[in-house]
Amino acid sequence: MLARIWALVIKEFLALLRDKKSRFVLIGPPLMQLLVFGYAATFDLNHIPYVVYNQDSGFASRELLGRFQGSAAFQQVATITHDGQIAPLINNQKALLVLQIGPNFTHDLLLHHPASVQVIIDGRNSNTATLALNYVNSVILSFDTHWATTHHWGKPPAQLVVRSWFNPNLLSRWFIVPGIVALLTLVVTLLVTGLSIAREREQGTFDQLLVTPLSPLEILLGKALPGFIIGALEGVFITLVGIFWFQVPFIGSILALALGMALFLFAAIGIGLMISSLAVTQQQGLLGVFLFLVPAIFLSGFATPIANMPELVQDLTYINPMRYFLMIVRGVFLEGDGVHELWSQYWPLALIALGSMTAATWLFRHRMQ
Repeated sequence: MLARIWALVIKEFLALLRDKKSRFVLIGPPLMQLLVFGYAATFDLNHIPYVVYNQDSGFASRELLGRFQGSAAFQQVATITHDGQIAPLINNQKALLVLQIGPNFTHDLLLHHPASVQVIIDGRNSNTATLALNYVNSVILSFDTHWATTHHWGKPPAQLVVRSWFNPNLLSRWFIVPGIVALLTLVVTLLVTGLSIAREREQGTFDQLLVTPLSPLEILLGKALPGFIIGALEGVFITLVGIFWFQVPFIGSILALALGMALFLFAAIGIGLMISSLAVTQQQGLLGVFLFLVPAIFLSGFATPIANMPELVQDLTYINPMRYFLMIVRGVFLEGDGVHELWSQYWPLALIALGSMTAATWLFRHRMQ
């Protein structure tokens, strides 16, 4: 039995590697996506374009503006002198924010009174606006603390001390790259398994496969193993690139990641074989893969937190295997989790894997009749 299955596995690998398009699908897109997501997909802001509207001629306002000019996160694009210039700059997206300092800024500070600084920000992209506002707050808080110390205020302003767990420098790459391990592993595994049976039907070799001594279970295993092997190699490769190229820390258990990846691959293979069993042509199989893939990515928490989704949509995420593997891979990379800490993610993933493989087996048998 094992020899027959292994022969079918070799046949699958030869069919994949012989076709130039298949080789490109397995190597080209995942590598390009890894580089694009790793470098281009970032929540960090650099060179935020801002405009200065300074109505104060004192040295305190110049000191505050100097802090913005000396920050790598900000780039001054203009200086304005009256209110009517604000709206065109924001509306035309020439500036993300306007920093307005009141006329009595220095005078109020020297009298130990609160001094006003207004920040007018383009809120069309709420995520960008929130990040930019946080950067502004950090600069103003730094100035506030320094002023209170150097000018001997009796009661210095409260200081906000922030400690970011698991990502102390708040690098978005540390958040994104572990997610790419789950994303690209799912993409490659679904493509390999989702097109396998459909390719046999389209090429007219499926009937020949049925008259061989192979049982339906052996055929299904022979179709599943190449997807598992290729998906595992892809996952390991992306993990190593994330660690050594993108410098994302890996502080958890290798066993915990391996167990999670194995369960995730079984779940993805079951879904891929279900799609391939239903498809008659490779085009239908490819369409089915992307029909599942796009919602799976959006409902996984890859880009947006699941807690921010409507309750009905949150309930749908429980049947998405990528949701659980994403938590596993990020937990292993950044939080130092082991098998015990991730048990709550393993058993739902195992149930999904069992259910998808069972459904794939039933569909395969049913389509053979």
